[in-house]
Amino acid sequence: MRKLRDPDDGCPWDLEQDFSSIAPYTIEEAYEVADAIEREDWQELRHELGDLLFQVVFYAQMGEEKGYFDFEAIVGGIADKMTRRHPHVFGDVEEHEARGVRGRWEDIKEAERAGTGDGSALAGVARALPALKRAQKLGSRASRVGFDWPNRDGVRDKIREEFDELEGAVGTRDQEHIEEELGDLLFSLVNLARHLDVDPEKALTGANAKFERRFRIMEAAIAEDGRNMRRLGLEELEHLWRKAKRAADNK
Repeated sequence: MRKLRDPDDGCPWDLEQDFSSIAPYTIEEAYEVADAIEREDWQELRHELGDLLFQVVFYAQMGEEKGYFDFEAIVGGIADKMTRRHPHVFGDVEEHEARGVRGRWEDIKEAERAGTGDGSALAGVARALPALKRAQKLGSRASRVGFDWPNRDGVRDKIREEFDELEGAVGTRDQEHIEEELGDLLFSLVNLARHLDVDPEKALTGANAKFERRFRIMEAAIAEDGRNMRRLGLEELEHLWRKAKRAADNK
């Protein structure tokens, strides 16, 4: 990486990069790691982890050039953090249940956030997170300080309220208002997922995969008959969709 960033004989593309320009590649590489895990392709995972590690090395080199930090500081910092957040392993705290460990972990993180000067319960929730994941974290943080529905029935009522408000917004044909109300509805659905102990990102990923699997089966059946999907009516497409669902679910 030092060679690639050498001002005299390095790579012109690498020399042009900065923290902001590399950030999108880091997100992309993280998703590719997750995709390899989802597919259980362990050789591909090895390659993708290398790509992700390279992102860290890239940031470390740029940080060192500017005098911010270097690779040793990054590794030392995470080692110190893991030691601090695992007093039941590295200290003298007794804890044998995963739930208790998770609670203590959150308490330690909360104390760390308080030391940064931002005392908000929502401090540190990254703005670059996928929207579903960020909504989940925001709701969870608010819940930890008591701002939450006592049970899932309250969330269901909120969802019905938000859906009615969305319908009202649709009637106005005000696109900005429609977008705002749809966002409120989605946020409420994420909170329901939290109350059901379901990861909304994982749930939607599963729904995406299921839709794609069924749609491809339907496409293949239509192509096998020598027909064009665009020329089929909605009633026939619905019939073929139901057949594809049965075929996919029986695999």
